[in-house]
Amino acid sequence: MHVSPFSGSGKWYVVRFWEDIPGQEKRIHASKRVCPTAGPGSLTKAQRKTKALEIVMSSGVNDAPQFVETTIGVTFKEQSKLFMRQETTSKRKPVKPATLRTWQNCLCKWLNPSIGDIPLASINNAVMKHLVTKMAAAGLSAKTIVNYTGLVKLVVASAKSDEGEPLFPRKWDSEFIDLPIVRNQHKFTAATMSSIVQNATGQYRVLYALLAGSGLRIGEALGLEVESISKDFRTLHIQQSAWEGMTQEPKTASAVRDVDLSSGLAAILKDFVADRKTGFLFRNAVGKPLAQSNVLRRSLHPVRFRATHLSKSRVPESLVKFWMGHAESNQTEEYVKLFDEVDYRREVADSIGIGFELLAEKPPIVRNVRRKSVKVEVAMAV
Repeated sequence: MHVSPFSGSGKWYVVRFWEDIPGQEKRIHASKRVCPTAGPGSLTKAQRKTKALEIVMSSGVNDAPQFVETTIGVTFKEQSKLFMRQETTSKRKPVKPATLRTWQNCLCKWLNPSIGDIPLASINNAVMKHLVTKMAAAGLSAKTIVNYTGLVKLVVASAKSDEGEPLFPRKWDSEFIDLPIVRNQHKFTAATMSSIVQNATGQYRVLYALLAGSGLRIGEALGLEVESISKDFRTLHIQQSAWEGMTQEPKTASAVRDVDLSSGLAAILKDFVADRKTGFLFRNAVGKPLAQSNVLRRSLHPVRFRATHLSKSRVPESLVKFWMGHAESNQTEEYVKLFDEVDYRREVADSIGIGFELLAEKPPIVRNVRRKSVKVEVAMAV
């Protein structure tokens, strides 16, 4: 039997182990106090280990125990570091760098300062409720609060025994925690989207029109290369995305797809590409993909607009999922056939349009060029 000592409330050293109960097939997860963490009755490290062994053996456990060092208990901050290392090197379900950075920022700015020093064993619904109240009082949005508490749950769930069993299983209660309900807070109307496109300049105008008119994710649009566009500019072959100037493979197989454009949007794209044959479609002065931060800073979430437009236009659900890169809930032949039914897809794309107005006139598209820096030499006065 494997025995793992961990702490409980933070005021006591405790030993946790699986205990056999006579007449029952299933074992129970037992927890016994060893000694106070400080003050009268506290023990040295060696003494704690000896007493923990005595407690386990006196409980009737007759298998050879394998002890982990008895400590005050891993804190949330310590487990969060282990969690981030695990997710960074995960091969089964790799997390994108952008997500990892978001998690790290969340940990540094909010979670570790708020609950970082609390033992992981003590992170429960009551602690979560206090955290939610604190974030709400600070003015964080409902979506942000839900995302941050979701990360807390992931960190707690990542603590497992050598046998892969959860050390601190939780039944989270959203009602008790008073977790806010996320509502659709960002709605892009046709008028809003038209205004955004018409007032944008340079390659951003084409980028915004393409995002809203195709449903591409921002990383997919920035990772798009000229070679991945069909010769008639009616179809985009999505095979990669870009983040921080680096390309990366799609997270899921369904993200590798073709996205069909309306003829009006295709004409805009053709004028923008001009005589280019290679390279990234949207690029900076040195030919690398645009940084997502520059685009996200403008608070654009065009995918929602596109999805709403497709829904209102009564586009078949299977085609919506195909264009948006969402996997089917069940594997159907209809979804597979859409790869070959190019004429049908384009006919639907033309019939529904893009849901907003493009410019009647075609202003010159000036690509964004990095300004040259001026070097200034400053001499120190003697």
